[in-house]
Amino acid sequence: MSAEASTRSHSIQSHVLFDGLKLLGISVAAIIVHGYHPMVEDAAIYVPGIKRMQSPDLYPRYAEFFASHAGLTLFPRIIADSVRLTALPLEWVLLGWHVVTIMALLCFALGVGRVCFPARQFPHAAWGGVLVLASLLTLPVAGTALYIVDEYLNPRSLSTAAVLLAVLLLLRKRWLLAALVLLLTATVHPLMTVFGFAFAACWWLAGRNLRSGTTLAAFAPLAMFPPVTGAYREALQAHAYFFLSRWEWYEWLGLIAPVFLFWWFGTMARRRDLPLLARLCRACVCYGSLFAVVSLFTIPAIFERFLLLQPMRSLHLLYVLLLVVSGGLLGQFVMQGKVWRWAILLLPMCGSMYYAQRQLFSATPHLELPGAAPGNAWVEAFLWARDHTPKDAVFALDPEHMARPGEDQHGFRAIAERSMLADGVKDEGAITMFPRMAEDWHEQVAAQKGWRKFQFEDFQRLKTNYGVDWVVLEVIPSAIGQPSAGLACEYRNQVVTVCRIP
Repeated sequence: MSAEASTRSHSIQSHVLFDGLKLLGISVAAIIVHGYHPMVEDAAIYVPGIKRMQSPDLYPRYAEFFASHAGLTLFPRIIADSVRLTALPLEWVLLGWHVVTIMALLCFALGVGRVCFPARQFPHAAWGGVLVLASLLTLPVAGTALYIVDEYLNPRSLSTAAVLLAVLLLLRKRWLLAALVLLLTATVHPLMTVFGFAFAACWWLAGRNLRSGTTLAAFAPLAMFPPVTGAYREALQAHAYFFLSRWEWYEWLGLIAPVFLFWWFGTMARRRDLPLLARLCRACVCYGSLFAVVSLFTIPAIFERFLLLQPMRSLHLLYVLLLVVSGGLLGQFVMQGKVWRWAILLLPMCGSMYYAQRQLFSATPHLELPGAAPGNAWVEAFLWARDHTPKDAVFALDPEHMARPGEDQHGFRAIAERSMLADGVKDEGAITMFPRMAEDWHEQVAAQKGWRKFQFEDFQRLKTNYGVDWVVLEVIPSAIGQPSAGLACEYRNQVVTVCRIP
């Protein structure tokens, strides 16, 4: 190798290493801003699947409420194998993967920015997209109940980065490789992969200057979707984000505005001779319009069984690309590499995101790092249950406990590693995806109706009918009418108590 070639190779390696360190630093800073909560919300479904894969004797009862989700994805296997190969505790592996997925997402965002904005003409654009995306990771996606990236690791963390990689490959004309990436992504998150393939079709149409993508709206036969039973309808109705007719006006704005913004960005790209950016914007207009039309078809009650498709969640990919493109345009034409300008923009954005997360998890430390003290009374009780009750214990909690003040959406199964009777919050979400379990879910939740007024006889009924032998109860300040009367309460803090049903 000549000296010149060797110098060039060394320069490229140094540049790649420097970019990698910057991406790592931005990823860590993003986690500090947006918080880290590994056992909340959807983690209540996926973490038990991982733990059961590690220890099959866990969750001997009522595991179907999380196992159905876990059975559709390789995510639990990937994480469980990572624990086995690294010999690290699960908590550290979850944190490591969380950092890696955010870093990968930002890396592919940087790649998209560099393809759309040639570096010689637009030196500040690509990193502008990265900074804006990192600053708004927990931005809500219209009315879909999704963030760009959650505060914890889940299958969508992997699929978001993978689908953006597929978009980058499309921009580079690597069609087969993009298809392979999407097929592999389907093993982790099938629904988000469908949106990835739909975007690929819109990208192909955009290259032919076709203005409409509505011909792509092909659905599986009606027979593929289960009939809507009373119990299933009850679970659906509890989730307003499934129904466009129940969205607020600002959520409708979040559905429509991205299409118009991409149309505007496309006109700017054509004026500035950026053909790939212009095509990307056309594809986004096509993609957003397509799924907006499809979503409208789910409004009539006759089509409510199609809600299983959740077409509004197509907005997730659209929002990711919107932040990358708008950040690139801001970085090049407004910020222009001026640190003080970026500070004026990013500090309020990051401050708002931080404030919103502190309000959402107000009774929990902002960073729930491995080995740190829980700092949440509910989590402390769940950990006690993990360490002091038999593995085959069956628990019951207030079916709305994840929505109780101070609980902060922590998953009992994920933390306590014990079986639990169905709840009315997270298990209800699982039912919307797996209607066949709706009747069992409805029966168990109905058996816990009026939980806060339960007395000893009610707990005995749960023990007789469902094998429940432990309960977690909120502490009532007054000693009169304590629901724990007659129970053997072996743990208590200022908020909750853990009791055995004799």
